[in-house]
Amino acid sequence: MARQKENIAAEARKLVEDARAGIYKPVYVLMGDEPYYPDLVCQAILDNCIDEFGKDFNETVCYGADVTAEQVITAARRFPMMADRQLVVVKEAQMLKGIEDIAIYCNEPLDSTVLVLLLHKASLDKRKSLYKSAQKIGAVLDSPALRDYEVPAWIGNYYSERGLSIEPAAAALFAESVGTDLSTIVVETDKLLKNLPEGVRSVSIADIERNVGISRQFSVFELTKELSYRNAQKALTIAAHLGNAARFAMPQAVSALYMHFNRILRYAALLARGGYPSPDDKAAALAGVNPYFYKEYDIAVRNYPLPKAMAVMSLLCEYDYLGKGGDGAATTPAELLLELVAKILNT
Repeated sequence: MARQKENIAAEARKLVEDARAGIYKPVYVLMGDEPYYPDLVCQAILDNCIDEFGKDFNETVCYGADVTAEQVITAARRFPMMADRQLVVVKEAQMLKGIEDIAIYCNEPLDSTVLVLLLHKASLDKRKSLYKSAQKIGAVLDSPALRDYEVPAWIGNYYSERGLSIEPAAAALFAESVGTDLSTIVVETDKLLKNLPEGVRSVSIADIERNVGISRQFSVFELTKELSYRNAQKALTIAAHLGNAARFAMPQAVSALYMHFNRILRYAALLARGGYPSPDDKAAALAGVNPYFYKEYDIAVRNYPLPKAMAVMSLLCEYDYLGKGGDGAATTPAELLLELVAKILNT
């Protein structure tokens, strides 16, 4: 999956570069659960396909809920006015009734038309003819959503592409603050960079704390670290603050802890085989972890050997159920988190 997502980023960059160079496909299907890359490619086409003087005559932008497939096909079959090409863009195309009928147009597309179907957090059925036809004659970009553990690495790569660097701990804290929505990360990054001194090319954890509005001291990121080191007092203090925060949600906290201890469990299972693991085996066990944090996991796996790691995973499953209202318990989320952290420390 990670490799697929790297390919999506590369595919999107290539489509953007082609648009800027005036190279277009007759049909684009831009789709997937993560809208950042589809939106990026669509905007590049809108910015470059038709010049400003021709937009009134040769650019049509509509929304799927407002048009029919027949109307889109009719628009795509028009010839451009005093120009080499026209552009037809259907945004929120997942709302387009009869969208599969556009496969008929794909069988005989006009060389002078660029047709873009932009689906928002949705995808075509890959078994049906429109997807297959678009893939054959045009470009299909299918952008999957990132998982929580993949976001820090994405942030690091994004900063690198912009000629910046970000500390791994800062990327992890940033990811905790903004979540998995890539567009939000981009917007928050732009805000952050405006507040940094001119010429600064490296972003620290202090910059994230100061400009993004999250404190490392009382974050899930810091909680997992203190649990790794079995620092009971600090872990319980963080849990108490987290649980009483206005935006705290028990399911998200349990999810982050589950991901952390699942890595510890995999690493413990690897070490239980005996012998020193190869770098590749270690990287596979700690998938999604920046090597910067390996030292923490080396300590965590000593504090939570295989039986204890398995016991913690069992606890997390139990508290995931309770945190979602299981058993109708009247315990508050703050109390549940504190109770969970105390039990983890006592395994």
